[in-house]
Amino acid sequence: MFYDTSLLKDQTIYLKLKKTSEAQAEKNWVPAYYFDICLLNGTKIGYCDLRIGHNKNTYIGGNIGYGIDADYRGNHYAAKACRLLFKLAKQHNMSYLIITTDPANIASYRTCERLGGELIEIADIPKNHDMYQRGMRKVNIYQFDFS
Repeated sequence: MFYDTSLLKDQTIYLKLKKTSEAQAEKNWVPAYYFDICLLNGTKIGYCDLRIGHNKNTYIGGNIGYGIDADYRGNHYAAKACRLLFKLAKQHNMSYLIITTDPANIASYRTCERLGGELIEIADIPKNHDMYQRGMRKVNIYQFDFS
């Protein structure tokens, strides 16, 4: 079941729902929401997604993914979007989330630190994972507890 996302906004951004995706058991994918990150004036500045549930894929790939367009970086928009996604995750009764980052992506792991994530480990990406196929070999795994 997917929830209303129209209230996912703060003083500077809102999340505009692009689509939802049901679980795909054959691919080991959990249900997901996909958003554009927009300024309050409607300008699209990036994207984010929230994957509901936990399994081996979300441990390596994370429950949240995000990206900010180059012209808008440095304003903590990714952290603001994640805070909004945390609210949606809590609606789904998730007691924690995983966000993973490329160890070389300083801005992304600083976002996780700014949000209060705990670095669980730096993990090797399994060879059969799609992230490995895209050339990634390791990920920083951050956990965010809501209890």
